[in-house]
This record gives sequence, C-alpha cells and structure tokens, in this order.
Amino acid sequence: MPAVSICTDAFTVPAQAMAKAYGFPGFEFITVKHPIASLDTAQLRDRARELLPELLRILGVEAG
Repeated sequence: MPAVSICTDAFTVPAQAMAKAYGFPGFEFITVKHPIASLDTAQLRDRARELLPELLRILGVEAG
C-alpha cells in the first residue's frame, strides 16, 4: 500500500537520521509546521490541504 511519512519540522533531523540508518538516505517525507497538537480540526484540515501537492508528488500522482 503506498504511503507517505509526515512529521513536524521539529523532527526533520531525526527523520533524516532514521532513514539513513535504515538504508534509505534519500527517503522523501513531508514536514508540517510544528506544533500541531494544539490545533483544532479546521486548522489541521488546512495544514493537510497545504501538504497535498507534495504528498501527491511523492506518490507519483498527477494533481488534476
């Protein structure tokens, strides 16, 4: 099943380190502005919409 990893920008360095440690140094993932725990549903939805073009690119899907 195709999937894309998403983490907050505060975890970019650890995410890159884990990808390298597991043998995937060029692994692509998406970052979202930290923090997200305090956001309400509408704010989370807005953040998700912002990520959609990059998510589709990583999955190899053309937006249209």
